[in-house]
Amino acid sequence: MKLTLVFILLFAACFTGSAAAASLSSDLIIVNKKTNLLAYFSAGKLEKVFPVATGKTKSLTPEGSFKIVVKIKNRPYYKEKIPGGDPANPLGDRWLGLEVNGTHGTTYAIHGNNNESSIGKYVSAGCIRMHNEDIHWLYPKVAKNTTVIIISSAKDMESIASANGYSLGQNQFAGAFIIQGEVVKVKELFVMENSRVYIPLRESVALLGGTLKQEAGTGALIITIGDYTAVHKPLSEKANVNGTTVAMLASRSVNGRLYIPLSSLTPLFGLPFTWNAKEGAVEL
Repeated sequence: MKLTLVFILLFAACFTGSAAAASLSSDLIIVNKKTNLLAYFSAGKLEKVFPVATGKTKSLTPEGSFKIVVKIKNRPYYKEKIPGGDPANPLGDRWLGLEVNGTHGTTYAIHGNNNESSIGKYVSAGCIRMHNEDIHWLYPKVAKNTTVIIISSAKDMESIASANGYSLGQNQFAGAFIIQGEVVKVKELFVMENSRVYIPLRESVALLGGTLKQEAGTGALIITIGDYTAVHKPLSEKANVNGTTVAMLASRSVNGRLYIPLSSLTPLFGLPFTWNAKEGAVEL
């Protein structure tokens, strides 16, 4: 039996949902226009909340889920030909550009300011302004492709994050596979929740290979490797393996990516494994 069978169950490209948004670093930014606050989440935790300024009118700052695609220090203010880093530059000296409707991070952004008293107000042409000290704190922590949710809501930040599929209260950590004695580290984070380990499937598929197709009309994934054919609908608590229904802990979405619990490897595929807690690794 090939080891690749383990990791094909829930190929993330086959999952769609409201949370299809989070970066590989598991960060999330929420901008709530109702309160003019920005929340920064990392590794399942709310790290910090900052006051911001948003659009003069409700429509100017777009709402939705966007990605940070550009990071620029000392961006010039081209409209008035003000050099980057100039104290008169209304963009401040840090720019986190958002991909909004094909603008490629050049039009809408989270950035600094040249008027600290404007923060907390509805004054911008559409961007999200921060205190310069705050954007200096945030800028180095945020990677490209980090998701930014812009919303107008009476809910608290944690509720907004959860409603958009962000997983709170989990221990997320760097993990690895040990295959025939060789340690293979992965870029995406493992998750520990209630003493259960969940593995990120997208990178595992790429790492270990395998075949997969999606069942028309149901969204279920059909995996055929070796002597096994497994049919599994993402987020469900069962799979059909070689015509027999097998119970499992539910697969899950973590920050918009599909994960499978380690405990399902043996009942679904007859694959023995050992969890090496000291190394944070799955031994196969």
